[in-house]
Amino acid sequence: CPPAFRPLMLDLAPHLTLILIAAAFLAGFVDSIAGGGGLITVPALLLAGLDPVTALSTNKVQGTFGAATACWHYAAQGLVDLRRQVWSASAAFLASILGASLVTSLPTGTLKIGLPVLLIAVALFFALKPGLGDDDRVRRLSPLALTLSAAPLVGFYDGLLGPGAGSFYMIAFVLLAGQGMLRATAHTKLLNFASNRPSGPPASRWVLRRSPARGSVPALPSATAPGSSGRSSSRPPPHSRCG
Repeated sequence: CPPAFRPLMLDLAPHLTLILIAAAFLAGFVDSIAGGGGLITVPALLLAGLDPVTALSTNKVQGTFGAATACWHYAAQGLVDLRRQVWSASAAFLASILGASLVTSLPTGTLKIGLPVLLIAVALFFALKPGLGDDDRVRRLSPLALTLSAAPLVGFYDGLLGPGAGSFYMIAFVLLAGQGMLRATAHTKLLNFASNRPSGPPASRWVLRRSPARGSVPALPSATAPGSSGRSSSRPPPHSRCG
């Protein structure tokens, strides 16, 4: 396995691995219907012992695949209007880049305290939100206004933190754009994929450089040690091999 990935290989107990697999499956199912899968995966990752930044980054990576699959399915059914939503998706994409670039500046201590509070607040919001039907409603914002307001705001939040972003998109499409639940969910998957794409991989690359002790991954032992011939061995030490 590539050396950069060895420091983050977790030695999870079998029951924790099964719990995380079940949480990912359930989150993918919830995401495909209404969004908000991050409210399942992030707490599960935190309970498994991951630090907040690693949990958020892992959630973004798995969320990218889920959003892409759901978006492809809805597009195949003719429910995604790419011509109308391309600008909203672009705004969400650009805003999420800004959010992802700021996540590294958040103190780990603040995330440890604030992330559970955020998860509880978002869960309460969705538990108490008004019922949403599949009938089209009165449109309160034009497509341009939605592109300049809700799309970048939710996109920025999705890049910075992310849990519940899919449901925020859906509520915006239903309550502001006047769409029914099915069309709103289809367009939500497009914007969710757009704002997941830049925030997942950059965050993951950053986590690979972090360490449990000081917040950065300990550097791999130098192949050139004092007293050595100066050559680097291409074979990894036995304890660091994968598999």
